[in-house]
Amino acid sequence: MRVRKFALLLVLVGVCLGLLTLQSRGYGSRASDLVAVVTTPLQAGYAKLTRGALGVWTTYLDWKNVRAENRRLRAEVQRLRVEALRVRETDDENRRLRQLLVLQERLPLATLPGEIIAREWGGWVRALTVNRGRADRIARMTAVISPHGLVGRIVDVRPGSAIVQVLTDPASTVGAHVVRTRTPGIVEGEPRGTIRFKYLARAGAGIRVGDVLVSSGQGGLFPRGIPIGRVRAIDDRGSALFNYAALDAAVDFGRVDEVLLVTGPTPQDLTAYFPSGG
Repeated sequence: MRVRKFALLLVLVGVCLGLLTLQSRGYGSRASDLVAVVTTPLQAGYAKLTRGALGVWTTYLDWKNVRAENRRLRAEVQRLRVEALRVRETDDENRRLRQLLVLQERLPLATLPGEIIAREWGGWVRALTVNRGRADRIARMTAVISPHGLVGRIVDVRPGSAIVQVLTDPASTVGAHVVRTRTPGIVEGEPRGTIRFKYLARAGAGIRVGDVLVSSGQGGLFPRGIPIGRVRAIDDRGSALFNYAALDAAVDFGRVDEVLLVTGPTPQDLTAYFPSGG
């Protein structure tokens, strides 16, 4: 190794002396040209290598910055989505509460607002739990309504809550009549989570799909004139004693969140207070 280093040093010294000799004898320009011929490709290669390395490093930094920016933007988009959902939910809640307040102020009877805090499911909504109970002097069989129509009745009262039997419960029956024809009958729940209208065959002449049904008020349990649903299909059983009509409920029991509990008597017909009931 020492011999090689010494030999390399001698070569470099000899090249330098040769160049100085050529330059002193007037061959400086040619020597410079010779040096340029040798060093230019080396300089060009070095410059190209430097630029390439710098480009790779710059690309890496840009890629790293882009990834960081993408992560930040994704987090920001997620935050904005959550914020938009909150705003939308707040707007929907405010709209529902305004509708409930307007209905409560318009109705000529005593009511108490309540919030649905639980639902009993079994493929469909079987019952609702409202945040009103014994402390609010709520009694069994209290009628429960919403701005869209009749929800059901209180069947169990607890210290801070009560259970609402909805119209789709098979044990639920409500006296009703068709608004257009005044045909009387009974709305009853079905095991599959739907409701139907049961009426005398001879009294059902003229019932059509789309007809609106409201509570009849018979028995004094439910106020008269509260929307129950619309006729979806008619099951004409010919000469049978009773015919049936399948109904679409006026209230979506899976989505109702605020209700009114009827706490006072109501001799009036409430049809006019529910625009959808006419």
